[in-house]
Amino acid sequence: MEKLPVDPDRARPRVTPPKPSDMAAVPATITTKGLAKSGSKAAGKGRRRGRPERPGGERSTDKLRTVRETSAGGLVISDLGLPIDELSAALIGRVDRRGRMMWSLPKGHIETGETAEQTAIREVEEETGIQGTVVAPLGKIDYWFVSEGRRIHKTVHHYLLRCVGGELSDADYEVSEVAWVPLSELPRRLTYSDERRLARMARGVIAELAADPNRLAQSEAESIRTEPNAYEKAAAARNQRRNEPLPPARPRRRRRRPRRPAAGDG
Repeated sequence: MEKLPVDPDRARPRVTPPKPSDMAAVPATITTKGLAKSGSKAAGKGRRRGRPERPGGERSTDKLRTVRETSAGGLVISDLGLPIDELSAALIGRVDRRGRMMWSLPKGHIETGETAEQTAIREVEEETGIQGTVVAPLGKIDYWFVSEGRRIHKTVHHYLLRCVGGELSDADYEVSEVAWVPLSELPRRLTYSDERRLARMARGVIAELAADPNRLAQSEAESIRTEPNAYEKAAAARNQRRNEPLPPARPRRRRRRPRRPAAGDG
């Protein structure tokens, strides 16, 4: 379970064309595929004033160690057999240090031996109490923030899940509240704009899959993976190293300027 610090420093989200799992150094982005590599290099703009902030912490002008973290989570839907206007999704709420309730999608770090889909299923159950199965990939979001003396580039892979059991529970110590929220209300309830955009995109995915049961069954079958690929293995290894102590800073050596010859020398 990843531990999210409060009062973060968050870059402005940016929507990009459908390209999967990209570890390039870019501001917050959303893509709509799974875990292949991407070559997007578009640049984002700075965070707007008054905008809800992502996990992070202190600001610093000093040179920081850059750390990459990879997580997975998802939008778990109550019952895909119902009309789309009657569907609900399970959200988690956390109270930040200003006392604001921050609603978001459940998510957590990819752990050793897991596929991203397995991580999404585990994190959804741990943070909401709902057991789900992956139906389709929704894409990824990535962003930067600063926490505990580190500049972190975080990539989160999101999946559409359908509920297969369990009950809502806020037993997770990192979660303040959990709730079933109507799909139509997600753009207003979710705190972060990148997740709001993901929810709007998910509505279209749900409508397409619900209209074609064969496609739905095929998508769900293709989402069952039990062996992590090279990308996921590397991501899990990076996640394990994220809490290693920072190396001691090297003292800066001042360059000695050549002595100017005194007047009359030579």
